[in-house]
Amino acid sequence: MSVPHAKTLPKAFDEKTAQRAVELACETLQIEADAIAALKDRLSTETGAAFAHAVEMLLQCSGRVVVSGMGKSGHIARKIAATLASTGTPALFVHPAEAAHGDLGMVTENDAFVAISNSGETAELLAIVPIIKRMGARLIAMTGNESSNLAQLANVHLNVRVDKEACPLNLAPTASTTATLALGDALAVALLDARGFQEEDFARSHPGGALGRRLLTHVRDVMRSGNAIPSVTADVSLSDALFEITQKGMAMTAVVDQDYRAIGIFTDGDLRRLIGQVQDFTKLVIADVMHANPRTIGPDQLAVEAVEIMEQFRINQLLVADVNGKLVGALHIHDLTRAKVI
Repeated sequence: MSVPHAKTLPKAFDEKTAQRAVELACETLQIEADAIAALKDRLSTETGAAFAHAVEMLLQCSGRVVVSGMGKSGHIARKIAATLASTGTPALFVHPAEAAHGDLGMVTENDAFVAISNSGETAELLAIVPIIKRMGARLIAMTGNESSNLAQLANVHLNVRVDKEACPLNLAPTASTTATLALGDALAVALLDARGFQEEDFARSHPGGALGRRLLTHVRDVMRSGNAIPSVTADVSLSDALFEITQKGMAMTAVVDQDYRAIGIFTDGDLRRLIGQVQDFTKLVIADVMHANPRTIGPDQLAVEAVEIMEQFRINQLLVADVNGKLVGALHIHDLTRAKVI
């Protein structure tokens, strides 16, 4: 007896099935690539003016960009809003069904509203668009049907039409969502460029990421300071300098003058090289064996610059000095690793 609505069991995954899967994957990628290529061709000819108008509208928006869509278009809308927000354009996602039950209060007359619907006839969007228009917000529609109600209501319509979906049944949103997402990225990049958005701006909105750490972490944030800095004066014995190196645990000591300016450095590596050359260490003072004029970095420089200096000169320690040459800190390569600058 057959069971109504039972799922069809998958057939055995043999070599022929595997080959078919690969063929379908390649076909899917080609269809989606063709969809984006066709979108590019339209943008460079018939829809370029509309795209430029949309960019101008978003640049002039004194409020936020509100992006909205239902179903798969809603997922794309969330991604576009997130990309805009992270590249200098204040943006948020509003669910159209929730908007009809109170969330429309998140939209103001100063906002620009981007409505995404492949058909251009999504009922939930059409229910709120007239209200949005009446309050004075500008409307950008992204649809695959320039004759749709949503397209006709919009101040600017961006055509994301595709010839076919990648789905073998031509039903599941695949190529259409890919094209829409790509056009959303194009909007974000155009706005980023028009705003003069730089790496430092990106880092400020991504402080927890690797780029944020590299661009926002300064030497003063990770350097050792105060009593943690290993330092001796030039007249101390080598033995006393070695005690300072051991006590402070940085595998080196700075050598300073009476004004606490960095005039030299002595490291564990220097000690190893010295062992084969010197018979009596008790007769040496640190000034005899230190490296004079050590490399330094300023406390307000980026920590990533310290990494570059260490890599360039193949050193593991770096002294931090102010504009007058006074020693204010010290860095070990491990300090930068722990701060995840490296």
